[in-house]
Amino acid sequence: MPTVPTRTSELPRSGIRVVMDLAWASAKPVLRLEAGQPDVAPPDHVLEAMRESIARKETGYTPNAGLPALREACAAKLARVNGIHRSPEQIVISTGSMEGLLSAVLGLCEPGDEVLIPDPGWPNYAMVCRLGSLRGVAYPLRPENDYRPDLDEVDALVNGRTRMVIVNSPSNPLGTVWDDEVMSGWVELAERHDLWVLSDECYDEIVFDADATSPAVVDGGDERVVAVHSFSKTYAMTGLRVGYVSGPLHVIETLTKMQEALVACVNGPAQRGAIAALEGPQDFVVAMRERYRRRRDLALSVARETAIPHVVPQGAFYLWLPLGAGIGDTMEFCRRLVSDAKVAVAPGETFGSNGAGAIRVSLAASEETIDEGMRRIASVVHAASLS
Repeated sequence: MPTVPTRTSELPRSGIRVVMDLAWASAKPVLRLEAGQPDVAPPDHVLEAMRESIARKETGYTPNAGLPALREACAAKLARVNGIHRSPEQIVISTGSMEGLLSAVLGLCEPGDEVLIPDPGWPNYAMVCRLGSLRGVAYPLRPENDYRPDLDEVDALVNGRTRMVIVNSPSNPLGTVWDDEVMSGWVELAERHDLWVLSDECYDEIVFDADATSPAVVDGGDERVVAVHSFSKTYAMTGLRVGYVSGPLHVIETLTKMQEALVACVNGPAQRGAIAALEGPQDFVVAMRERYRRRRDLALSVARETAIPHVVPQGAFYLWLPLGAGIGDTMEFCRRLVSDAKVAVAPGETFGSNGAGAIRVSLAASEETIDEGMRRIASVVHAASLS
């Protein structure tokens, strides 16, 4: 019998999904703080645009690169919100930001190349590298440096096989937002070593205490930065799977050709909903951002009250709790939280080795769930420290 390649058969599963399955399987209700799933539906005008599209029977293929009207709307949004000035032809619509990241990595790297990925960082970066027969090389983000990259340390990781660096700000899982200085440093490093910069900007509009800067807007960024954006978090459209990638024209032309082999095209009615999201009223985005700010402040208040170590998030909707080595293996600690305290969170080590001793709490839940969940976490942590 033919064998399954080890790069796929031994692909590590995200610890977030493992905990999610444990919570679903629990006989008793579990407080769900493990997933980045907004707890609201998309705006009504987005849903109405999709209903109208289906009523018009727009269920056929769309262009590989996406509907022209959506590419134009994305270009206008990038200029208005992000300061990224790219033409509609420099944008390809993807099946969520995940497929956009996958196509960018596969399209710009050769098998055997190395890709620098953040640690802690979203586990899917390492998974994509493995699927592409690439080597993901972690660059550390340490608390003593406020989780900012030490670019001299990163520079030492670069060799002849390094092809790309992935950056993510606002960060999942840390909630950190990197400033202009850091982004300029990334582009300078990329220019020095002739690297691509793949910028995951999924949470670009969920910021609290600092503006999110794209490396695409700093000097030199226009030529070597490929930026990935999503409708999932900003407009609560996670299951509708619409994202977009912008970059140099020849890169987008390549990724557009790849669309045929990967997904053919993105769901047409969902694209109509995405157009409505960008061109309609933006009060939903403002209200959502303020809702996450209140939840963040509540979670921080409980963390301070219960003496739980924490990182103050400047963006995204996660709270990083570096609890220390005393909690042991973070996956086992999260299993215990589900079984004993009936609360689900994400294990820190699924985000990389620098996630040891930490857990990630999602703020995409009600204030009541966050308050009670944080208190249950604190109870388990303090009980463990006394035993």
